[in-house]
Amino acid sequence: MALLYKADPQRGQLWQQMFALHAPDIEFRQWPDIGNPADIQYLAAWQAPDDLATLLPNLKALFAISAGVDQLNLPSLPAHLPVARMLDPGITQGMCEYASFAVLSLHRDMLRYRQQQQTGTWQAHALTPASQRRVGIMGLGQQGCAILESLKPFGFQLSGWARSAHGLAGVRSFHGQDQLPAFLAQCDILICLLPLTEQTQGILAHEVFAQLPRGAALINMGRGGHLVEPDLLEALDSGQLSGAVLDVLQEEPAKGEHPFWHHPQILLTPHIAAMTQPESAFTVLLENIRRHQRGETLLGQIDRQSGY
Repeated sequence: MALLYKADPQRGQLWQQMFALHAPDIEFRQWPDIGNPADIQYLAAWQAPDDLATLLPNLKALFAISAGVDQLNLPSLPAHLPVARMLDPGITQGMCEYASFAVLSLHRDMLRYRQQQQTGTWQAHALTPASQRRVGIMGLGQQGCAILESLKPFGFQLSGWARSAHGLAGVRSFHGQDQLPAFLAQCDILICLLPLTEQTQGILAHEVFAQLPRGAALINMGRGGHLVEPDLLEALDSGQLSGAVLDVLQEEPAKGEHPFWHHPQILLTPHIAAMTQPESAFTVLLENIRRHQRGETLLGQIDRQSGY
């Protein structure tokens, strides 16, 4: 029995060491050295190889090494193949850290102070108390709920919106398309954590920006496909939005001429909000393999129809 790993090769070396130490019964193989394909029952990957059913005829489960699975071409995968996303606590911790940094940067007006530093301007601006700042999250999955908990100690007014109803202590909850306008109208800082699906593709666009309070700010920690980039530029130029922190883009890496690189109201990071950590993710992956061997439901198993 073998597991095939198809992702960053340097991290793969750490995965290999941990399997050798803690699960010697599972042979670890690293793409593209797959050996005898018939031996491979499990695949851990960022993106699956093409023609998976033919390439790996005895594959029993696919484990994404990321919290989302939109990078996988789900319709091309065998219909019987269970797919699980990564529930690495290290990813959740990283997302909470990044969200806190991004929210506080916008709350404390750091984009304007960065501009002032570049022009040698020493000028203070009025401080809005956290209790008067409204932070809303689109997407109330594991990451969204964890981030809301991590923001509570700062004293922000917190809200969340999702497709279905959620009851979260200390959080004003909205759900469904009908409640989206009311949710947006009370967001001074909007965080996108939605899964990327046909329904959410391009959701961060003119219509959504226009429903936010004038001068609101955006944080996109979801996927680049959520954001209509020209609409963001228009909203920033008009003053409808005051700033944006972006960790994802439509095309990554961004080309040298991309307008976001030097925009004074945009803080751009190269998809680093969170990264799967082999040290913490290994336990989750091994438990999922053991669960499959026992005939149990996989942790993080996705609904193939909904895409998450």
